[in-house]
Amino acid sequence: MKSREPLIRLKKFQVDEKRRKVVQIEGMIAEFERIAGDLEREIKTEQERAGIHDPAHFAYPTYAKAAIQRRENLKRSADELKGQLNDAKDALADAFDELKKVELLDERDQARERETDAAQEQSELDAIGLMRPRNMPA
Repeated sequence: MKSREPLIRLKKFQVDEKRRKVVQIEGMIAEFERIAGDLEREIKTEQERAGIHDPAHFAYPTYAKAAIQRRENLKRSADELKGQLNDAKDALADAFDELKKVELLDERDQARERETDAAQEQSELDAIGLMRPRNMPA
């Protein structure tokens, strides 16, 4: 029986790649959210320093306006990445299912092979037992 080991290695590699992609996307989302939180604190600090909290005010700090825009861009990017993360998790689950199917098929084939070998060995032992003269003591 032909081994499925190369196919199993390929499927494991695919699962590992998809797992790395999920971890990478999760890391990017966490980093974007962390930076957005930092920007939120900087915005509040700048507003407190200037004493103006209304972005529509003519004297609102330019840095705070830029930070607000950057924070919004980061939040939007994080939201887009969350959609990609869901897709990546689905792809990981599919790859994992494929790996398990191949592993189960391989296990079934190996079990069948062991049964065939055991049956052949038993047949050989039976033939040896039949060759033994019957009147000889064991």
